[in-house]
Amino acid sequence: VQLQASGGGLVQAGGFLRLSCVASGRTDSVMRMGWFRQAPGKERAFVAHIIWYSGNTNYADNVKGRFTISRDNAKNTMYLQLNSAKPEDTAVYYCAAMPMGTLTYNYWGQGTLVTVSS
Repeated sequence: VQLQASGGGLVQAGGFLRLSCVASGRTDSVMRMGWFRQAPGKERAFVAHIIWYSGNTNYADNVKGRFTISRDNAKNTMYLQLNSAKPEDTAVYYCAAMPMGTLTYNYWGQGTLVTVSS
């Protein structure tokens, strides 16, 4: 499975942005997809995930109510809508895919930078 993330950029605090992640290859083997982020000087952290076939979602507490994860199965694309952006949301955002039968994200995209200015 190959993942291509896009949509990052500069946004003002309180603004919004939508990230996309296009999956290709053996997408029928994907059970779950997620977004992670890594801020400067910090470890990579979970943001949200979505179960590919059911659409069930889960969010980190610090983005709950502001971010929305979604997917378009027909387009093999996952999205992350960032609303009410905060400077602490500044990070490189990565998308990842978890294959069926595993509990690990085995596939990762290249990352897209989101910068939130105050």
